[in-house]
Amino acid sequence: MTLLSNPRKRRWLAWGALALVFLLVNVHRLSTAVLSERLTAAFDTSAAQLGTLHAAFFVVYALVQIPTGVVADRIGPRHVGSAGAVVLSVGAVGFALSDGYLGAFLSRGLIGLGSGVIFISILRFCANWYRADEFGTMTGLTAGVAGLGAILATTPLALTVAAVGWRPTVLGLAAVGLVAAVGVAVLARSSPADAGLEPIEGVPEQPSVTFAETAGHLRTLAGDLEQWLLSIVFFAGMGALLTLLGLWGVPYLVVVYDLDVTTASYFTLLGSVGLLVGPPTIGWLSDRLERRLAPMAVGLALFTVSLAVVPVFGRPPLPVVAVAYFASGFLVGAAVLSLTVVKERYPPAASGVATATVNTAGFVGAAIFPALMGLALDTYRTGDVVGGTVAYTEFGYRVAFAIVAGAVAVSFCCSLWLLARDRAGSNATS
Repeated sequence: MTLLSNPRKRRWLAWGALALVFLLVNVHRLSTAVLSERLTAAFDTSAAQLGTLHAAFFVVYALVQIPTGVVADRIGPRHVGSAGAVVLSVGAVGFALSDGYLGAFLSRGLIGLGSGVIFISILRFCANWYRADEFGTMTGLTAGVAGLGAILATTPLALTVAAVGWRPTVLGLAAVGLVAAVGVAVLARSSPADAGLEPIEGVPEQPSVTFAETAGHLRTLAGDLEQWLLSIVFFAGMGALLTLLGLWGVPYLVVVYDLDVTTASYFTLLGSVGLLVGPPTIGWLSDRLERRLAPMAVGLALFTVSLAVVPVFGRPPLPVVAVAYFASGFLVGAAVLSLTVVKERYPPAASGVATATVNTAGFVGAAIFPALMGLALDTYRTGDVVGGTVAYTEFGYRVAFAIVAGAVAVSFCCSLWLLARDRAGSNATS
């Protein structure tokens, strides 16, 4: 058998093509932290405006999640994933060539539109090509790709931008995205049968889904308390991490510790390394233990502690900040488990729309938190201008970080509620 004719090997090639696109998604969505000073200078923005520019990606990303789940359930990941790669690359070209704030805002929204279809396409692909007891691991591994993209969006991006400029760098990312689109179109298929291959043992063929059935699943999801609790978990966990790594984690270090951007990016690099290894590790552990909610609750409790370091101490020692950033990236894997939980609570035909519903919440959080933190910083700004940039205060950052720490604390409470409901249900049926 060749790589293309062996279904177990073919699935890794196809997943790899989709994962390459997802890698680019994460470079784009987290690039604002490294680019913040250049974007502020290029488009003359305040903190709130920069937060809104950053959030434009996530607003559109969140809006397309449920439609993507519906379409992915209907036509599969090949067409959805390749089209998304093309759209996000076109948006990147527009962003690089923008000469004003409005053009940059619209282009970043277009990047969000193309990017928004990729993760759900990968989860739909994994549901069709991997066994149920492999899904938690594959979800975590996919989230680990986000960590690799986040790594590239820190020090490597900072060094590249310093060497060639931010506009040529973004154009280069667009070129890679177009190549990745071709890879998805060539390699990805909805299922082994759709690729003309033998079925994989333990992986059931997924039934076709009508729009009426999808509408029924959406109605069920809308009235499902546990879906809402899982959505709050992902809203807070993913929203907080993407805001930390993608925007305010670097400026905090620049302002409070007087670090340069490249040095500050080493700390978000640590957070990205945590994101690379944490979700796969937590997903694998969850699969081995055959438990989802207990690891979720423990991880979210520790995540809350990590984020609380800044609001509690304001200017903790830099090694403590480094540990907090790494731990935040690692422990977001606890929030990622919410996608596996919701997928397992709905029939296979609804896996796309169920995971999309919870995934939407994470990127609503990623759209809201940057702007809220920006407003907090603007509220406590000094009014001084240093080197052409507004000077923010340590207290402003303490308030801003308290917002995300509090949100993750709420998500921890939701995980305890889920755990209590699960145990009550188990006792009722025993």
